[in-house]
Amino acid sequence: MPRSTDIRPVAASLYFLRIRNRVPLKFGAETTTEVTCARVCVTAEDRSGRRAEGWGETPLSVAWVWPGSLSYAERHEALQSLCRRIAAAWVASDADPGHPIEVGQSFVEHELPGLLREFNLRERPEAEPVPWLAALVCASAFDLAVHDAFGNLHEIPTYQTYDDRFMSSDLAAFLEPVAGSAADFRGRYPADYLVLPRPDRLPAWHLVGGKDPVDESETTGQEPDDGYPVLLRDWIRRDGLKCLKVKLRGDDAAWDFDRLVSVGEMAIEERVEWLSADFNCTVQDPEYVVAILDRLLRERPRIYAMTLYVEQPFPYELEDHRIDVRPVSARKPLFLDESAHDWRMIRLGRELGWSGVALKTCKTQTGAILSLCWARAHGMTLMVQDLTNPMLAQVSHALLAAHAGTIMGVETNGMQFYPQASLPEAAVHPGLYTRRDGRIDLSTIRGPGFGYRQDEIARTLPEPAVHVAR
Repeated sequence: MPRSTDIRPVAASLYFLRIRNRVPLKFGAETTTEVTCARVCVTAEDRSGRRAEGWGETPLSVAWVWPGSLSYAERHEALQSLCRRIAAAWVASDADPGHPIEVGQSFVEHELPGLLREFNLRERPEAEPVPWLAALVCASAFDLAVHDAFGNLHEIPTYQTYDDRFMSSDLAAFLEPVAGSAADFRGRYPADYLVLPRPDRLPAWHLVGGKDPVDESETTGQEPDDGYPVLLRDWIRRDGLKCLKVKLRGDDAAWDFDRLVSVGEMAIEERVEWLSADFNCTVQDPEYVVAILDRLLRERPRIYAMTLYVEQPFPYELEDHRIDVRPVSARKPLFLDESAHDWRMIRLGRELGWSGVALKTCKTQTGAILSLCWARAHGMTLMVQDLTNPMLAQVSHALLAAHAGTIMGVETNGMQFYPQASLPEAAVHPGLYTRRDGRIDLSTIRGPGFGYRQDEIARTLPEPAVHVAR
């Protein structure tokens, strides 16, 4: 039944904010030195004509969303062009007003697939098409902004709107349980699966990238001298880190094993408690991961015990790579990341033996919330992983982790790769952009929407790349 609180987007402005890394960041086979963030302002209107603005932001992380042989510049330009198309489509949509989850799911299910097909046919008829994961990332800033606008319009934190007071439909309208399971979404809403009230402090995971020097022997002399740590030990001591995520190659077992050992030995010396292993979709055979884990168990049992989970070793196109991953998940929790486009992919992953899901706001807030509900209802473990989120993107990222009930805190590494990029936001939310005692602090996030406190952030934006209105 329609509600008076329902909204629809009526205007959108899109901004591109380009950031240079202080140190390179390696994604799989590719190393990046910069990123462009898409920041979006959406104006939403309810059934009575009342309006409010909302904001969303995500890094357009080219190497993560679109690995391939094309140049960074070509992929980067294509993603920006797609963002412009999506801006127009959000505002022109003739979908009925609704709660942001209803609006967002309708757009992703019914409009974005056709928009992406048309974009690839018209803009890239002879070139490699933009993949679905990239389209989700481009759409995510708009989706986040709608969720923020809804909270702002009704003067309530967005995470307090995910219940039957504001949603016309229960989760059964969006999700299907596995036949024969105990999961039942009838009469249940996202709030039933969220941590409410949220904690204000979360353990922080530090990323040990493939190019990051662990000790002096790995330095090149080209490291920045900017007052921030370079060596892993210095990061651990400065931030009181207790959790380290280790990027691995996935095609060099000896290197991967040695990397886990070298990081693990330092972690033990510095009283770090947890490690995780991220192969970034580069492994083809589960035996590769099994052999590394089994060798760790034999030769470095303490490091094996510290390894809390393994993240996305295998190609993310699950439908094309139906790999039985149970030999890995029998040893350690195994988390979908790039593959977890939506709850349907998570269902397929569960069938193949994956045991957990790494959520990200960059695949839309709507998708993250629905995926969270499906996974939790089916007994899967949750994590919230970073896309090296700076600025406003860090706020919504941290909020998702705080409400998700993760296996252990949240990955957060924007302060490693571009700490200066978020200085205006950090002046309002200092605990979000620095890690102290191994944690981030969300206590400054308050007020309606996502609690950005946007009017207090002294950031000057460029001219919008596009502005559209009904």
